Amino acid sequence: MLNDRANETVGDDVIAMLQASALRRIFAYGAVFILGSMLILLAFVQPPAFGWQVFLVVFGAGALVVAERLRRATLLGLVLTGRGLCDTAGQVLTTIDNIKSVDRGAFAFKPSNGFVLRLHNNDSSVWAPGLWWRFSKRIGVGGVTAAGPAKYMAEQIALRLAD
Repeated sequence: MLNDRANETVGDDVIAMLQASALRRIFAYGAVFILGSMLILLAFVQPPAFGWQVFLVVFGAGALVVAERLRRATLLGLVLTGRGLCDTAGQVLTTIDNIKSVDRGAFAFKPSNGFVLRLHNNDSSVWAPGLWWRFSKRIGVGGVTAAGPAKYMAEQIALRLAD
């Protein structure tokens, strides 16, 4: 079903797909959700000074919001076509023409099991927790994704840039 949705949204031949692995997705969601819950629980079970209590509740609520955003974002996948990189909902991350380079080295500032695309042009900042982020002239792909498919996608992008 995901492949059908991806083909409908991009309307081009799919070169590579990247999805969040189920086990990593559950673990990441659980870790962030438990953090938020524990902070809120701590604020009321052993109430510190009022200022700290407010801080714990706000920080815990923020963690719960991030957990929900992570859950929703990782339901989607990423699709690489001849035209560019987009998610399975149809949101275009970037076009192939806009990519300057691919950085997947060990010391690169990149998500876990992922890679970073350096772009020619600035774009708006967007974050899909656990899957990808875009800030200025960089797009980070990875997080709760498997290393193999992410490496394959990065290599396919690098091959297209070399042409």
